[in-house]
Amino acid sequence: MKTRIALAQLNVTVGDFAGNVAKIVAAARAAHNDGAKLLIAPELALSGYPPEDLLLRPAFYAASAVALADLAEQLQPFKGLHVVVGHPHRDTGLGHGNANAPIERGLPPVDTFNAASLIVDGKVAGTYLKQDLPNTEVFDEKRYFASSPKPFVFELDGVKYGIVICEDVWHASAAQLAKAAGAQVLLIPNGSPYHLNKEAVRIDILRARIRETGLPMIYVNMVGAQDELVFDGGSFVLDAQGELVAKMAQFEEGHTIVEFDGATPVRAAVAPEQSLEAQVYAALVLGVRDYINKNGFPGALIGLSGGVDSALVLAVACDALGPDRVRAVMMPSRYTADISTTDAAEMARRVGVRYDEIAIAPMFDAFRTSLAGEFAGRAEDATEENIQARIRGTLLMALSNKFGAIVLTTGNKSEMAVGYCTLYGDMAGGFAVLKDIAKTLVYRLCRYRNAATSFATRDVIPERILTRAPSAELRDNQTDQDSLPPYEVLDAIMRMYMEEDRSLAEIVAAGFAVDDVKRVTRLIKINEYKRRQAPIGIRVTHRAFGRDWRYPITSRYTEPTE
Repeated sequence: MKTRIALAQLNVTVGDFAGNVAKIVAAARAAHNDGAKLLIAPELALSGYPPEDLLLRPAFYAASAVALADLAEQLQPFKGLHVVVGHPHRDTGLGHGNANAPIERGLPPVDTFNAASLIVDGKVAGTYLKQDLPNTEVFDEKRYFASSPKPFVFELDGVKYGIVICEDVWHASAAQLAKAAGAQVLLIPNGSPYHLNKEAVRIDILRARIRETGLPMIYVNMVGAQDELVFDGGSFVLDAQGELVAKMAQFEEGHTIVEFDGATPVRAAVAPEQSLEAQVYAALVLGVRDYINKNGFPGALIGLSGGVDSALVLAVACDALGPDRVRAVMMPSRYTADISTTDAAEMARRVGVRYDEIAIAPMFDAFRTSLAGEFAGRAEDATEENIQARIRGTLLMALSNKFGAIVLTTGNKSEMAVGYCTLYGDMAGGFAVLKDIAKTLVYRLCRYRNAATSFATRDVIPERILTRAPSAELRDNQTDQDSLPPYEVLDAIMRMYMEEDRSLAEIVAAGFAVDDVKRVTRLIKINEYKRRQAPIGIRVTHRAFGRDWRYPITSRYTEPTE
Protein backbone atom coordinates (compact mmCIF):
# COMPACT_ATOMS: atom_id res chain seq x y z
CA MET A 1 0.00 0.00 0.00
CA LYS A 2 1.25 3.49 -0.87
CA THR A 3 1.23 6.22 1.76
CA ARG A 4 1.84 9.92 1.19
CA ILE A 5 3.90 11.61 3.90
CA ALA A 6 4.39 15.38 4.31
CA LEU A 7 7.59 16.95 5.59
CA ALA A 8 6.85 20.35 7.15
CA GLN A 9 10.00 22.50 7.13
CA LEU A 10 8.75 25.33 9.35
CA ASN A 11 10.14 28.67 10.50
CA VAL A 12 8.72 29.03 14.00
CA THR A 13 9.35 31.61 16.73
CA VAL A 14 10.28 30.86 20.32
CA GLY A 15 7.35 31.46 22.64
CA ASP A 16 4.85 32.28 19.90
CA PHE A 17 2.56 29.35 20.65
CA ALA A 18 -0.43 30.76 18.76
CA GLY A 19 1.65 31.67 15.71
CA ASN A 20 3.41 28.31 15.70
CA VAL A 21 0.10 26.44 16.01
CA ALA A 22 -1.17 28.41 13.02
CA LYS A 23 1.87 27.39 10.95
CA ILE A 24 1.45 23.71 11.85
CA VAL A 25 -2.28 23.81 11.08
CA ALA A 26 -1.61 25.46 7.71
CA ALA A 27 0.95 22.76 6.88
CA ALA A 28 -1.53 20.07 7.96
CA ARG A 29 -4.26 21.57 5.79
CA ALA A 30 -1.95 21.59 2.77
CA ALA A 31 -0.81 18.04 3.51
CA HIS A 32 -4.38 16.81 3.89
CA ASN A 33 -5.35 18.48 0.61
CA ASP A 34 -2.41 16.72 -1.04
CA GLY A 35 -3.67 13.35 0.17
CA ALA A 36 -1.03 12.84 2.85
CA LYS A 37 -1.79 10.58 5.79
CA LEU A 38 1.21 11.61 7.90
CA LEU A 39 2.75 15.02 8.60
CA ILE A 40 6.05 15.49 10.45
CA ALA A 41 6.87 18.86 12.03
CA PRO A 42 10.30 19.78 13.47
CA GLU A 43 11.65 19.36 16.98
CA LEU A 44 9.94 21.68 19.51
CA ALA A 45 7.95 23.20 16.65
CA LEU A 46 5.18 24.15 19.06
CA SER A 47 7.39 26.32 21.27
CA GLY A 48 10.26 27.21 18.97
CA TYR A 49 13.84 26.08 19.50
CA PRO A 50 15.85 26.62 21.61
CA PRO A 51 13.70 28.16 24.36
CA GLU A 52 16.70 28.22 26.72
CA ASP A 53 15.81 29.31 30.27
CA LEU A 54 12.14 29.72 29.41
CA LEU A 55 12.29 25.99 30.07
CA LEU A 56 12.87 26.78 33.74
CA ARG A 57 9.46 28.47 33.94
CA PRO A 58 6.60 26.11 34.91
CA ALA A 59 4.20 28.50 33.19
CA PHE A 60 5.99 27.83 29.89
CA TYR A 61 5.11 24.15 30.12
CA ALA A 62 1.55 25.03 31.02
CA ALA A 63 1.33 27.26 27.94
CA SER A 64 2.77 24.44 25.83
CA ALA A 65 0.14 22.02 27.13
CA VAL A 66 -2.63 24.49 26.28
CA ALA A 67 -1.17 25.01 22.80
CA LEU A 68 -0.94 21.25 22.21
CA ALA A 69 -4.60 20.83 23.12
CA ASP A 70 -5.51 23.75 20.86
CA LEU A 71 -3.50 22.25 18.02
CA ALA A 72 -5.21 18.89 18.42
CA GLU A 73 -8.61 20.56 18.28
CA GLN A 74 -7.72 22.53 15.15
CA LEU A 75 -6.43 19.37 13.46
CA GLN A 76 -9.67 17.48 14.05
CA PRO A 77 -11.22 18.35 10.66
CA PHE A 78 -8.33 16.64 8.84
CA LYS A 79 -9.68 13.13 9.31
CA GLY A 80 -7.15 10.34 9.16
CA LEU A 81 -4.13 12.66 9.10
CA HIS A 82 -1.46 11.66 11.61
CA VAL A 83 0.59 14.64 12.79
CA VAL A 84 3.91 14.35 14.65
CA VAL A 85 4.77 17.60 16.44
CA GLY A 86 7.63 18.47 18.80
CA HIS A 87 6.97 20.31 22.06
CA PRO A 88 8.29 20.75 25.62
CA HIS A 89 6.51 18.43 28.02
CA ARG A 90 6.26 18.29 31.78
CA ASP A 91 5.04 15.01 33.21
CA THR A 92 3.55 15.97 36.56
CA GLY A 93 3.13 12.33 37.47
CA LEU A 94 6.87 11.69 37.57
CA GLY A 95 8.33 14.54 39.56
CA HIS A 96 6.83 17.40 41.52
CA GLY A 97 3.28 16.34 40.76
CA ASN A 98 2.12 19.97 40.60
CA ALA A 99 2.24 21.87 37.33
CA ASN A 100 2.67 25.14 39.24
CA ALA A 101 5.44 23.93 41.54
CA PRO A 102 8.85 25.56 41.02
CA ILE A 103 11.48 23.55 39.21
CA GLU A 104 14.34 22.70 41.57
CA ARG A 105 17.24 25.07 41.00
CA GLY A 106 20.64 23.49 40.62
CA LEU A 107 19.25 19.99 40.15
CA PRO A 108 18.74 18.02 36.93
CA PRO A 109 15.09 18.18 35.88
CA VAL A 110 13.24 14.98 36.67
CA ASP A 111 9.96 15.54 34.90
CA THR A 112 10.57 17.91 31.97
CA PHE A 113 11.17 16.49 28.53
CA ASN A 114 11.88 17.32 24.92
CA ALA A 115 8.93 15.48 23.42
CA ALA A 116 7.12 14.70 20.20
CA SER A 117 3.44 13.78 20.20
CA LEU A 118 1.30 12.00 17.65
CA ILE A 119 -2.04 13.70 17.04
CA VAL A 120 -4.82 11.81 15.23
CA ASP A 121 -8.41 13.00 14.70
CA GLY A 122 -8.20 15.68 17.35
CA LYS A 123 -6.56 13.59 20.06
CA VAL A 124 -3.02 13.05 21.30
CA ALA A 125 -2.50 9.37 20.56
CA GLY A 126 0.88 9.10 22.27
CA THR A 127 4.05 10.96 23.19
CA TYR A 128 7.71 10.14 22.67
CA LEU A 129 10.30 11.52 25.09
CA LYS A 130 13.79 12.27 23.76
CA GLN A 131 16.43 9.81 24.93
CA ASP A 132 19.80 11.43 24.11
CA LEU A 133 20.30 15.03 25.23
CA PRO A 134 23.04 17.06 23.53
CA ASN A 135 25.34 18.97 25.84
CA THR A 136 28.12 20.19 23.53
CA GLU A 137 28.72 23.21 21.28
CA VAL A 138 25.59 25.41 21.52
CA PHE A 139 23.49 22.71 23.14
CA ASP A 140 22.82 22.37 26.87
CA GLU A 141 19.66 20.27 26.99
CA LYS A 142 20.79 18.47 30.14
CA ARG A 143 20.25 21.77 31.90
CA TYR A 144 16.54 21.57 31.08
CA PHE A 145 15.40 18.06 30.28
CA ALA A 146 15.35 14.55 31.60
CA SER A 147 15.62 11.59 29.23
CA SER A 148 13.48 8.52 28.87
CA PRO A 149 14.60 5.16 27.41
CA LYS A 150 11.16 4.20 26.07
CA PRO A 151 10.58 3.86 22.32
CA PHE A 152 7.37 5.02 20.68
CA VAL A 153 6.04 3.18 17.64
CA PHE A 154 2.69 3.58 15.85
CA GLU A 155 1.10 1.88 12.86
CA LEU A 156 -0.30 3.48 9.72
CA ASP A 157 -1.41 1.63 6.59
CA GLY A 158 0.19 -1.56 7.87
CA VAL A 159 3.62 0.03 8.42
CA LYS A 160 5.10 0.72 11.84
CA TYR A 161 6.78 4.09 12.35
CA GLY A 162 9.18 4.88 15.19
CA ILE A 163 9.91 8.40 16.42
CA VAL A 164 13.35 9.56 17.55
CA ILE A 165 14.34 13.21 18.03
CA CYS A 166 17.44 14.94 16.64
CA GLU A 167 20.35 13.95 18.94
CA ASP A 168 18.82 10.47 19.36
CA VAL A 169 19.95 9.56 15.88
CA TRP A 170 23.55 10.63 16.58
CA HIS A 171 23.79 7.61 18.88
CA ALA A 172 22.92 3.98 18.24
CA SER A 173 20.59 3.10 21.09
CA ALA A 174 17.39 5.03 20.33
CA ALA A 175 17.16 3.76 16.75
CA GLN A 176 17.87 0.20 17.85
CA LEU A 177 15.22 0.39 20.58
CA ALA A 178 12.71 1.64 18.03
CA LYS A 179 13.55 -1.24 15.70
CA ALA A 180 13.27 -3.73 18.56
CA ALA A 181 9.79 -2.32 19.23
CA GLY A 182 8.80 -3.12 15.65
CA ALA A 183 9.59 0.10 13.78
CA GLN A 184 10.00 -0.26 10.02
CA VAL A 185 10.59 3.44 9.30
CA LEU A 186 12.18 6.07 11.53
CA LEU A 187 10.77 9.60 11.77
CA ILE A 188 13.28 12.17 13.02
CA PRO A 189 12.03 15.67 13.95
CA ASN A 190 14.99 18.07 14.21
CA GLY A 191 16.10 21.46 15.42
CA SER A 192 19.57 21.18 13.91
CA PRO A 193 21.40 24.51 13.47
CA TYR A 194 23.54 25.18 10.45
CA HIS A 195 27.29 25.27 10.33
CA LEU A 196 29.76 24.69 7.51
CA ASN A 197 29.46 21.16 6.09
CA LYS A 198 26.63 20.31 8.50
CA GLU A 199 24.44 18.88 5.74
CA ALA A 200 26.99 16.22 4.81
CA VAL A 201 27.59 15.38 8.47
CA ARG A 202 23.88 14.76 9.07
CA ILE A 203 23.60 12.41 6.12
CA ASP A 204 26.71 10.49 7.20
CA ILE A 205 25.32 10.06 10.72
CA LEU A 206 21.99 8.77 9.46
CA ARG A 207 23.72 6.37 7.09
CA ALA A 208 25.58 4.92 10.07
CA ARG A 209 22.23 4.31 11.81
CA ILE A 210 20.85 2.73 8.64
CA ARG A 211 23.78 0.33 8.46
CA GLU A 212 23.00 -0.72 12.05
CA THR A 213 19.23 -1.00 11.72
CA GLY A 214 18.39 -1.41 8.04
CA LEU A 215 15.57 1.13 8.46
CA PRO A 216 14.73 3.97 6.05
CA MET A 217 14.66 7.37 7.72
CA ILE A 218 12.76 10.64 7.31
CA TYR A 219 14.68 13.64 8.66
CA VAL A 220 12.65 16.85 9.12
CA ASN A 221 14.58 19.94 10.15
CA MET A 222 13.30 23.37 11.05
CA VAL A 223 14.30 26.47 9.11
CA GLY A 224 14.78 30.04 10.27
CA ALA A 225 16.90 31.92 12.78
CA GLN A 226 16.80 32.20 16.56
CA ASP A 227 19.21 34.81 17.90
CA GLU A 228 22.68 33.62 16.77
CA LEU A 229 21.54 30.24 15.48
CA VAL A 230 20.36 29.65 11.92
CA PHE A 231 18.40 26.51 11.06
CA ASP A 232 18.82 25.58 7.42
CA GLY A 233 16.09 23.03 6.81
CA GLY A 234 17.39 20.70 4.12
CA SER A 235 15.00 17.94 5.25
CA PHE A 236 15.58 14.63 3.50
CA VAL A 237 14.68 10.95 3.16
CA LEU A 238 17.12 8.03 3.00
CA ASP A 239 16.09 4.54 1.94
CA ALA A 240 17.14 1.32 3.67
CA GLN A 241 20.39 1.30 1.65
CA GLY A 242 21.26 4.82 2.72
CA GLU A 243 20.52 6.35 -0.68
CA LEU A 244 19.20 9.91 -0.75
CA VAL A 245 15.75 9.67 -2.35
CA ALA A 246 14.26 13.08 -1.46
CA LYS A 247 15.61 16.39 -0.19
CA MET A 248 14.16 19.83 0.42
CA ALA A 249 15.99 23.08 -0.29
CA GLN A 250 18.05 24.71 2.43
CA PHE A 251 17.04 28.02 4.03
CA GLU A 252 13.50 27.91 2.62
CA GLU A 253 10.28 27.34 4.52
CA GLY A 254 7.72 24.98 3.01
CA HIS A 255 6.48 21.43 2.86
CA THR A 256 6.95 18.56 0.48
CA ILE A 257 5.27 15.19 -0.10
CA VAL A 258 7.14 11.90 -0.27
CA GLU A 259 5.48 8.62 -1.08
CA PHE A 260 6.18 5.30 0.57
CA ASP A 261 5.32 1.95 -0.97
CA GLY A 262 4.90 0.05 2.27
CA ALA A 263 8.12 0.77 4.14
CA THR A 264 10.06 1.72 0.99
CA PRO A 265 10.37 5.38 -0.04
CA VAL A 266 9.68 6.23 -3.67
CA ARG A 267 12.29 8.45 -5.29
CA ALA A 268 11.24 12.11 -5.37
CA ALA A 269 12.82 15.52 -5.96
CA VAL A 270 16.31 16.07 -4.56
CA ALA A 271 17.25 19.74 -4.17
CA PRO A 272 20.67 20.51 -5.67
CA GLU A 273 23.57 21.03 -3.32
CA GLN A 274 24.63 24.65 -2.86
CA SER A 275 28.19 25.92 -2.83
CA LEU A 276 29.70 26.80 0.53
CA GLU A 277 29.51 30.50 -0.33
CA ALA A 278 25.86 30.21 -1.33
CA GLN A 279 25.01 28.43 1.90
CA VAL A 280 26.80 30.91 4.13
CA TYR A 281 25.35 33.90 2.31
CA ALA A 282 21.85 32.45 2.61
CA ALA A 283 22.46 31.84 6.33
CA LEU A 284 23.47 35.48 6.81
CA VAL A 285 20.43 36.75 4.94
CA LEU A 286 18.07 34.51 6.90
CA GLY A 287 19.77 35.39 10.18
CA VAL A 288 19.39 39.13 9.60
CA ARG A 289 15.83 38.88 8.30
CA ASP A 290 14.54 36.79 11.20
CA TYR A 291 16.37 38.67 13.94
CA ILE A 292 15.05 42.02 12.73
CA ASN A 293 11.53 40.88 11.84
CA LYS A 294 10.92 38.59 14.82
CA ASN A 295 12.09 41.32 17.20
CA GLY A 296 10.00 44.01 15.52
CA PHE A 297 12.68 46.41 14.30
CA PRO A 298 11.53 48.65 11.43
CA GLY A 299 14.83 48.37 9.62
CA ALA A 300 18.62 48.38 9.76
CA LEU A 301 21.28 51.05 10.03
CA ILE A 302 24.85 50.48 8.80
CA GLY A 303 28.00 52.55 9.11
CA LEU A 304 29.39 52.35 5.59
CA SER A 305 33.15 52.88 5.37
CA GLY A 306 34.02 52.11 1.78
CA GLY A 307 35.64 48.88 2.99
CA VAL A 308 34.83 45.27 2.28
CA ASP A 309 33.18 44.33 5.59
CA SER A 310 30.56 47.06 5.64
CA ALA A 311 29.95 46.46 1.92
CA LEU A 312 29.10 42.82 2.58
CA VAL A 313 26.85 43.71 5.53
CA LEU A 314 25.01 46.24 3.38
CA ALA A 315 24.46 43.68 0.62
CA VAL A 316 23.19 41.10 3.10
CA ALA A 317 20.85 43.59 4.77
CA CYS A 318 19.36 44.69 1.46
CA ASP A 319 18.80 41.10 0.36
CA ALA A 320 17.24 40.30 3.75
CA LEU A 321 14.98 43.31 4.16
CA GLY A 322 14.81 45.22 0.90
CA PRO A 323 16.61 48.53 0.33
CA ASP A 324 13.69 50.62 1.62
CA ARG A 325 14.33 49.28 5.16
CA VAL A 326 18.10 49.87 5.13
CA ARG A 327 19.99 53.11 5.69
CA ALA A 328 23.73 53.63 5.17
CA VAL A 329 25.73 56.36 6.86
CA MET A 330 29.26 57.36 5.86
CA MET A 331 31.20 59.18 8.61
CA PRO A 332 34.43 60.44 7.06
CA SER A 333 37.34 61.82 9.03
CA ARG A 334 40.49 63.65 7.95
CA TYR A 335 42.04 60.20 7.41
CA THR A 336 39.31 58.91 5.13
CA ALA A 337 40.53 58.48 1.57
CA ASP A 338 38.49 60.11 -1.18
CA ILE A 339 38.10 56.74 -2.85
CA SER A 340 36.45 55.38 0.31
CA THR A 341 33.75 58.04 0.17
CA THR A 342 33.34 57.56 -3.56
CA ASP A 343 33.08 53.76 -3.31
CA ALA A 344 30.65 53.92 -0.37
CA ALA A 345 28.36 56.30 -2.22
CA GLU A 346 28.56 54.19 -5.36
CA MET A 347 27.60 51.01 -3.55
CA ALA A 348 24.68 52.75 -1.83
CA ARG A 349 23.51 53.86 -5.27
CA ARG A 350 23.81 50.35 -6.69
CA VAL A 351 21.70 48.74 -3.95
CA GLY A 352 19.27 51.67 -3.76
CA VAL A 353 19.45 52.60 -0.06
CA ARG A 354 19.27 55.96 1.62
CA TYR A 355 22.81 57.27 2.01
CA ASP A 356 24.00 60.09 4.24
CA GLU A 357 27.37 61.56 5.18
CA ILE A 358 28.17 62.97 8.62
CA ALA A 359 31.70 64.31 8.98
CA ILE A 360 33.29 63.50 12.34
CA ALA A 361 36.22 65.94 12.13
CA PRO A 362 34.52 68.70 14.19
CA MET A 363 33.63 66.23 16.94
CA PHE A 364 37.10 64.72 16.92
CA ASP A 365 38.62 68.17 17.24
CA ALA A 366 36.33 68.90 20.19
CA PHE A 367 37.47 65.74 21.95
CA ARG A 368 41.13 66.53 21.35
CA THR A 369 40.67 70.05 22.67
CA SER A 370 38.86 68.82 25.77
CA LEU A 371 41.57 66.24 26.48
CA ALA A 372 44.56 68.37 25.54
CA GLY A 373 45.44 69.20 29.12
CA GLU A 374 45.19 65.61 30.27
CA PHE A 375 47.19 64.31 27.29
CA ALA A 376 49.88 67.01 27.38
CA GLY A 377 53.34 65.62 26.66
CA ARG A 378 52.05 62.33 25.32
CA ALA A 379 52.23 61.32 21.67
CA GLU A 380 49.13 60.38 19.74
CA ASP A 381 48.49 56.65 19.63
CA ALA A 382 45.60 54.18 19.49
CA THR A 383 43.72 56.41 21.95
CA GLU A 384 42.99 58.98 19.26
CA GLU A 385 42.11 56.23 16.78
CA ASN A 386 39.60 54.77 19.21
CA ILE A 387 38.02 58.16 19.87
CA GLN A 388 37.15 58.38 16.18
CA ALA A 389 35.60 54.92 16.22
CA ARG A 390 33.59 55.82 19.33
CA ILE A 391 32.31 59.02 17.77
CA ARG A 392 31.00 56.95 14.88
CA GLY A 393 29.43 54.44 17.26
CA THR A 394 27.73 57.24 19.18
CA LEU A 395 26.31 58.76 16.00
CA LEU A 396 24.94 55.44 14.79
CA MET A 397 23.36 54.66 18.15
CA ALA A 398 21.80 58.15 18.25
CA LEU A 399 20.18 57.52 14.86
CA SER A 400 19.07 54.12 16.07
CA ASN A 401 17.46 55.60 19.17
CA LYS A 402 15.71 58.32 17.20
CA PHE A 403 14.37 56.20 14.34
CA GLY A 404 14.17 52.70 15.86
CA ALA A 405 16.33 50.92 13.27
CA ILE A 406 18.88 48.45 14.66
CA VAL A 407 22.57 49.08 14.07
CA LEU A 408 24.23 46.17 12.30
CA THR A 409 27.91 46.02 13.23
CA THR A 410 30.43 45.20 10.54
CA GLY A 411 33.36 43.55 12.35
CA ASN A 412 34.40 40.09 11.18
CA LYS A 413 35.59 37.04 13.13
CA SER A 414 39.27 37.65 12.39
CA GLU A 415 39.09 41.13 13.88
CA MET A 416 37.04 39.99 16.85
CA ALA A 417 39.52 37.20 17.51
CA VAL A 418 42.54 39.46 17.88
CA GLY A 419 40.82 42.57 19.24
CA TYR A 420 41.20 44.65 16.07
CA CYS A 421 38.04 46.49 17.02
CA THR A 422 37.00 49.25 19.42
CA LEU A 423 34.74 48.80 22.41
CA TYR A 424 31.81 51.24 22.16
CA GLY A 425 33.08 52.18 18.72
CA ASP A 426 32.78 49.88 15.70
CA MET A 427 31.56 47.20 18.15
CA ALA A 428 28.57 49.39 19.10
CA GLY A 429 25.32 48.02 17.75
CA GLY A 430 22.63 45.41 18.15
CA PHE A 431 23.54 42.54 15.82
CA ALA A 432 26.89 41.37 14.44
CA VAL A 433 26.30 39.99 10.96
CA LEU A 434 29.90 38.88 10.31
CA LYS A 435 30.78 37.81 13.85
CA ASP A 436 31.59 34.26 12.70
CA ILE A 437 32.91 35.11 9.22
CA ALA A 438 36.69 35.10 8.81
CA LYS A 439 38.18 37.90 6.72
CA THR A 440 39.22 35.57 3.91
CA LEU A 441 35.65 34.27 3.73
CA VAL A 442 34.35 37.86 3.62
CA TYR A 443 36.10 38.31 0.27
CA ARG A 444 34.76 35.01 -1.05
CA LEU A 445 31.21 35.99 -0.08
CA CYS A 446 31.55 39.35 -1.78
CA ARG A 447 32.74 37.69 -4.98
CA TYR A 448 29.89 35.21 -4.75
CA ARG A 449 27.27 37.96 -4.29
CA ASN A 450 28.58 39.96 -7.21
CA ALA A 451 28.45 36.96 -9.54
CA ALA A 452 25.34 35.11 -8.31
CA THR A 453 22.57 34.87 -10.88
CA SER A 454 19.90 34.09 -8.26
CA PHE A 455 19.60 37.78 -7.32
CA ALA A 456 17.84 40.49 -9.29
CA THR A 457 20.97 42.65 -9.20
CA ARG A 458 24.60 41.65 -9.62
CA ASP A 459 27.93 43.43 -9.10
CA VAL A 460 26.52 45.38 -6.17
CA ILE A 461 29.96 45.74 -4.52
CA PRO A 462 32.36 48.00 -6.48
CA GLU A 463 35.45 46.14 -7.62
CA ARG A 464 37.85 48.60 -6.02
CA ILE A 465 36.47 47.75 -2.56
CA LEU A 466 37.58 44.16 -3.17
CA THR A 467 41.04 44.92 -4.49
CA ARG A 468 42.40 47.73 -2.31
CA ALA A 469 44.28 46.94 0.91
CA PRO A 470 41.94 46.85 3.93
CA SER A 471 42.34 49.76 6.35
CA ALA A 472 40.60 51.17 9.40
CA GLU A 473 41.60 54.67 8.16
CA LEU A 474 42.15 56.01 11.67
CA ARG A 475 45.60 57.46 10.95
CA ASP A 476 47.64 58.41 7.91
CA ASN A 477 48.61 55.62 5.47
CA GLN A 478 47.19 52.91 7.73
CA THR A 479 46.53 49.33 6.61
CA ASP A 480 45.35 46.32 8.63
CA GLN A 481 48.62 44.53 7.97
CA ASP A 482 50.50 47.20 9.88
CA SER A 483 49.13 45.60 13.05
CA LEU A 484 48.28 42.06 12.00
CA PRO A 485 49.79 39.14 10.10
CA PRO A 486 48.39 38.62 6.59
CA TYR A 487 44.78 37.50 6.87
CA GLU A 488 45.54 34.18 5.19
CA VAL A 489 47.94 33.43 8.05
CA LEU A 490 45.79 34.92 10.80
CA ASP A 491 42.67 33.05 9.68
CA ALA A 492 44.47 29.73 9.41
CA ILE A 493 45.97 30.03 12.89
CA MET A 494 42.64 31.19 14.32
CA ARG A 495 40.82 28.25 12.73
CA MET A 496 43.27 25.67 14.00
CA TYR A 497 43.49 27.11 17.51
CA MET A 498 39.94 28.33 18.11
CA GLU A 499 37.74 26.10 15.96
CA GLU A 500 39.77 22.88 15.88
CA ASP A 501 41.33 23.05 19.38
CA ARG A 502 44.80 22.33 17.96
CA SER A 503 47.76 22.86 20.28
CA LEU A 504 50.28 25.60 19.59
CA ALA A 505 52.88 22.92 18.90
CA GLU A 506 50.60 21.35 16.27
CA ILE A 507 50.03 24.71 14.58
CA VAL A 508 53.77 25.37 14.44
CA ALA A 509 54.33 21.85 13.08
CA ALA A 510 51.80 22.65 10.33
CA GLY A 511 54.25 25.21 9.00
CA PHE A 512 53.38 28.50 10.69
CA ALA A 513 56.06 30.70 12.18
CA VAL A 514 56.41 30.46 15.95
CA ASP A 515 56.22 34.23 16.35
CA ASP A 516 52.97 34.41 14.35
CA VAL A 517 51.42 31.57 16.34
CA LYS A 518 52.38 33.14 19.67
CA ARG A 519 51.19 36.54 18.57
CA VAL A 520 47.79 35.49 17.24
CA THR A 521 46.97 33.14 20.11
CA ARG A 522 48.08 35.73 22.67
CA LEU A 523 45.80 38.31 21.05
CA ILE A 524 42.91 35.86 21.10
CA LYS A 525 43.49 35.33 24.82
CA ILE A 526 43.84 38.94 25.94
CA ASN A 527 40.84 40.19 23.95
CA GLU A 528 38.27 37.91 25.51
CA TYR A 529 37.03 40.87 27.58
CA LYS A 530 36.09 42.71 24.38
CA ARG A 531 34.23 39.78 22.89
CA ARG A 532 32.15 39.34 26.05
CA GLN A 533 30.80 42.85 25.45
CA ALA A 534 30.11 42.41 21.75
CA PRO A 535 26.58 42.04 20.34
CA ILE A 536 25.42 38.58 19.42
CA GLY A 537 25.90 37.55 15.82
CA ILE A 538 25.18 34.84 13.31
CA ARG A 539 26.90 31.48 13.82
CA VAL A 540 28.08 29.64 10.69
CA THR A 541 30.99 27.52 11.96
CA HIS A 542 30.84 24.68 14.44
CA ARG A 543 32.59 26.95 16.94
CA ALA A 544 31.78 30.62 17.14
CA PHE A 545 32.78 33.17 19.74
CA GLY A 546 30.00 33.31 22.31
CA ARG A 547 28.03 30.21 23.31
CA ASP A 548 30.62 27.86 21.79
CA TRP A 549 33.64 29.58 23.32
CA ARG A 550 33.87 29.82 27.11
CA TYR A 551 37.39 30.86 27.98
CA PRO A 552 38.12 32.86 31.15
CA ILE A 553 38.97 36.53 30.92
CA THR A 554 41.20 36.31 33.99
CA SER A 555 43.81 33.64 33.33
CA ARG A 556 47.60 33.35 33.58
CA TYR A 557 47.86 30.10 31.64
CA THR A 558 50.30 30.19 28.72
CA GLU A 559 50.47 27.23 26.39
CA PRO A 560 53.90 26.06 25.16
CA THR A 561 54.72 25.97 21.45
CA GLU A 562 56.74 22.76 21.65
